Amino acid sequence: MRKLILATCLVFLVFFATAQTQRLKVFIDCSNTGCDMNFIRTEINLVDFMLDRLAADVHILITKQETGSGGRQYQFIFFGQNQFSPFTDTLRFNVSANATDFEGRDRMIKYLKLGLTPFIARTGSVDDIMIGMKKETGKNDTARSTATKDPWNYWVFKIGLNGYVDVDANYRTGRAGSNFTASRVTDDIKIVFEVNASRQQTKYTLTDDNGLEEKITIRNNNYNFEHFLIKSMGGHWSSGYEIGFSHNTFSNNKHSALLRAGIEYAIFPYKQVNTRYFTISWVLDARRNAYIDSTLYDKLHETLWGHSIESNLSFNQKWGTAAFGAEYHNYFHNWKYFNLNIDAEVDIRITGGLSFNIYTSASLTRDQLFLPKEGATAQEVLTRRRQLASGYSFYSSFGISYRFGSKLNNFVNPRFD
Repeated sequence: MRKLILATCLVFLVFFATAQTQRLKVFIDCSNTGCDMNFIRTEINLVDFMLDRLAADVHILITKQETGSGGRQYQFIFFGQNQFSPFTDTLRFNVSANATDFEGRDRMIKYLKLGLTPFIARTGSVDDIMIGMKKETGKNDTARSTATKDPWNYWVFKIGLNGYVDVDANYRTGRAGSNFTASRVTDDIKIVFEVNASRQQTKYTLTDDNGLEEKITIRNNNYNFEHFLIKSMGGHWSSGYEIGFSHNTFSNNKHSALLRAGIEYAIFPYKQVNTRYFTISWVLDARRNAYIDSTLYDKLHETLWGHSIESNLSFNQKWGTAAFGAEYHNYFHNWKYFNLNIDAEVDIRITGGLSFNIYTSASLTRDQLFLPKEGATAQEVLTRRRQLASGYSFYSSFGISYRFGSKLNNFVNPRFD
C-alpha cells in the first residue's frame, strides 16, 4: 500500500510539474479584421500559436468597428478553453484615424499582452513576464476623471482628390474625382454631410478590314450630395432621415432629389455590435426625378413615393462569422415596381482544420423606371455608356478546405515574401 501511495504521489508531482511548465496554447481569430501574424509571433514568444482553435487553451476573437472620428475600435474577447474553461475576458481600445500601421500594431500588441497575462500567470512562463505600472513623469499628467473637452465638438472633416489614367495603343481612359465629408458621431446622434463628383472619359480606336480607323469618345459624369441624421432612442430604437441630390449620365439621371425618413429596431442592444447584430428598419421615401431622355413610360420628370423594409443579421463567434441581409422596396403608385435584394456571407470553422465559406448575393429588379425609351446601340452596350435593363442579378462564391498536419506554428520566415 505504501508503494502504491508513493507511486501515485510521484505521478501527481510529475503531472503537476509538467502542467506548470507547459506553454500556453493560443489561437488568434482575426478573419474579419486582419492581423499581422508575423509581427504578433515576433513580439510574443512566451506562448505557442495554434492553427487549430480546438487545440488551443485560449481562443482570441478580434473584431473592429469604425468610430465617429474615422478611427477604429477593436474588441478582444479571450475565451478560456480546456483547463482554462470557462474563464472569459473582454478588452476594448481605440486607434485614431491618423494612426500609422506601426502605431496600430503596437497598440494591438499591448492589449494582446494585457489579455494574455492572467492565462500565462497560471503556466510555467510566469517568471518571464515583466509588468510595468509606473507612469512616465510629465506624460499625460492631467487627471482622467473628468470628460475630455473636444475643441471641434466631435466634428470630423475629410476632403480628397483622386483619379487614374490607363492607356495603350487602342484604348485610353481617365477619371478625375473629388469628395468632401463632414460628420459628427456620438452615442446619441450621427450627422453626416457628403459631396462627391467625378468625370470619366474613355477613347477607343477601332480599325476595320480596310485599315480605316474610327475613334470613339465616351464621357460620363456624376455628382452627388447626401445628408443624413440618425438619432438614438435608447438601447434598441433609433430614427433618422436622409436628404440627397444627384446627377448621373450613365443612369439617365439629369437630376434627382430624395427624401427618406424611418425607424430602426435592434433585437440585440446596439452595444453588442461586435459580437452580434440584428436590426429591422422601415423607411418612407419620396423622389423627384428629371431624366436626360424620355423613359420607357414617356416620362421626362416624375415624383415617386415608396417605402422599404430592411433587415441585417450578423454574428462574430468562436465557430466563425455569419452575416445576412435582406431589403425590399416598392413604389406606392404601382406595387409591381419593386426591388428585392438578399445577400449572405458565412465563414465557419466546422471542426479542427475543416472550414467552409460562402458568399451569395441575389436581387430581383422590377423598378428601373429611369431607363431611356430609346434603346441603347451596340456601341453604347459594348462601351458601357448606358445602363441596361435587367430583371435580376446573381453572384455566388463558395469553398471548403481541410488542413491537417502540425497544429503548431510559432516560426516567422519572411524570405521572398
